[in-house]
Amino acid sequence: MRTGARIAVLGGGIAGLAAAVRLADRAPAGTSVTVYEQSGALGGKLRTGEVAGSPVEFGAESFLVRDPSGGDSAAVGLARRVGLGDALAHPSTGQAAIAVAGGLRPIPGGTLVGVPGDLDRVATVATPARDRDTDGGRPLLGPDEDVAVGALVRRRFGDQVVDRLVDPMLGGVYAGRADRLSLAATMPALHRAARVEHTLTGAVRAAQAAAAPRTPGAPVFATPAGGMTRLVEAAARASGATVRLGATVREIAPTPTGWRLVVGPTRDPELVEVDAVLLAVPARPAARLLAGVHAGVADRVGALDYASVALVTLALPAPALPALSGFLVPAEAGTLVKASTFFTTKWGHLRRDDGVALVRASVGRYGEEHLLQRPDEELTETVHRELSGLLGARLPAPLAGHVQRWGGALPQYPPGHLDRVAAVRAALRAAHPTLALAGAGYDGVGIPACVRSGETAAEEIIESLGGSGA
Repeated sequence: MRTGARIAVLGGGIAGLAAAVRLADRAPAGTSVTVYEQSGALGGKLRTGEVAGSPVEFGAESFLVRDPSGGDSAAVGLARRVGLGDALAHPSTGQAAIAVAGGLRPIPGGTLVGVPGDLDRVATVATPARDRDTDGGRPLLGPDEDVAVGALVRRRFGDQVVDRLVDPMLGGVYAGRADRLSLAATMPALHRAARVEHTLTGAVRAAQAAAAPRTPGAPVFATPAGGMTRLVEAAARASGATVRLGATVREIAPTPTGWRLVVGPTRDPELVEVDAVLLAVPARPAARLLAGVHAGVADRVGALDYASVALVTLALPAPALPALSGFLVPAEAGTLVKASTFFTTKWGHLRRDDGVALVRASVGRYGEEHLLQRPDEELTETVHRELSGLLGARLPAPLAGHVQRWGGALPQYPPGHLDRVAAVRAALRAAHPTLALAGAGYDGVGIPACVRSGETAAEEIIESLGGSGA
């Protein structure tokens, strides 16, 4: 690898920071890394705040502990790398519910993101079509076929399983709709099985069996005690990178030896020469930067759509809450609220002696952005009213609250997404091998997926510059 290589990481979210840490670990001594972040803070959608004197997440609250192979997830690996391996907390209450038929019913066990391998187990929530999932003598999907999750499940199990289970569970993660989201991108294990198995129940069981066995009672999720911002800060320190906040990169352009960045205001731009660029920003700003580099790639990247959401946190004095971690709300309920988390019930380390409970609601589904365009006070009142109705009892007036809006926060993956991303990366590697893409827009919305995406992009940059110093 070039001695003294200069690498620019554009975007200070968890993908960009994970990339910077990997560069610190794998690039030769003398490599300089600078992280450019347009906003005034690192972390992207990871942000810990405070409501009524208690820490609370204003973005993602936790991450998966295991990856599909059964090892530590990329997020756990990063936490260990930056010295937080012993600071991870796990939920003290894991049971969640779905709001159906005027009440809260436990989410049935044994499903794969709501898709059942045993139809009897979902009977308390939905009535599946039992006569549709027949063996037609061939795999459910062709070798190169991708479909919307909703289309496949509706065809095999009927509408209620989608509307009451699959759609709200996918909506909780992506704020999207099952009828628009790619099976390959959102449920890769089931997609692989569906190219072999002849029934959907068989594909679910095969996907579950292929997953590494988990020790009974082992935690599924984790969060850093003290908040996600602690992980962000630790990653920034461990990377050793120069961090520039409030630094807008307006243009990137290839040069004979690398790249030129145009940074800062139009009237007084700063020109920065680097050897490689790692783009870890959302798809639309990435497309704007790519427009002058590779128009075809820019068009494909810019076509990715996003959903907007808002997170409304209420501090409630001694409310009567069920012993749940939270609940999901199907779209058929007609509420703005699509999910709720009982923070001080779910996370034992957040419980308070004074009985004050922190309850967070997620509002906004794909295509409903207009419903979020109301004042914070009105949004808070709507959430309080809807939560009271969903819980069947009026909640006490909140002592404090907070509204966090995330515009264009969650990428939507239509069928064929993975093939389009692969084509984009292949085109970039062929034309500009020292430019790499990372982030949720390409590789998944979960924290482990973003960490893995950043680390993979870092490895691509190291390889393009001539190899690793490790």
